[in-house]
Amino acid sequence: MGEEAKYLETARAERSVWLMKCPPVVSHAWQGAVSSSDAAGSNPNPVVAKFKMEMAQTNTGNTPKSYSLNMSKDFVPMCVFSESNQGKLSCEGKVEHKFDMKPHSDNLVNYGKLCRERTQKSMIKTRKVQVIEDHRMSLIPLPGMVGLIPSGSKEKKKQTPTKPSDAKRIRRDRRELENIIFKLFERQPNWALKALVQETDQPEQFLKEILNDLCFYNKRGPNQGTHELKPEYKKSTGDTDAS
Repeated sequence: MGEEAKYLETARAERSVWLMKCPPVVSHAWQGAVSSSDAAGSNPNPVVAKFKMEMAQTNTGNTPKSYSLNMSKDFVPMCVFSESNQGKLSCEGKVEHKFDMKPHSDNLVNYGKLCRERTQKSMIKTRKVQVIEDHRMSLIPLPGMVGLIPSGSKEKKKQTPTKPSDAKRIRRDRRELENIIFKLFERQPNWALKALVQETDQPEQFLKEILNDLCFYNKRGPNQGTHELKPEYKKSTGDTDAS
């Protein structure tokens, strides 16, 4: 076995014990009293509270000194376990009575101050500023990755030419643009919109307005998705060539 087996001491397993639920401030005060007693080497079981549940410590600040106890037997069966400094586990008994501790009505003023202090502390946020030094280091490829990562000095990525946006394109004179469109349709009878935008270097919306007047759009057939000159403009361009 990897770990040493531990045994549970059950000599006191049938002993009746009382379980008391108390506020954290009370638990901390009692733990402080026990620690002070251990340091002084006096009574190993110091008195931490009187029988009527009044705190024996006097320097507790706004912590209530008097508490009322509500006893009940209606709870899930429980046992109390302990572990010594040497790691010995023991069953200290079974719980027969359960007590819920709450501040007595005589201490409501102090308890209210304690709650306000606790709320104010929780709202305080401590922020830390940390200066991070800039240690520039070259990236080292992982094993098996050599040759897959191109070197910046030897190989440069090919930069694709950026296409000018419509915001940077300047509108031509309408008559001038119409003549350019006629010349393009002399080269080929069908043109896609994107190709015309590249050839004319004109804003797409402005080009569409002119194409709607000069061309019709092929929605189906072998030339689907292209523009073609209307018959009357084909005739005019032909006459121009003949002259």
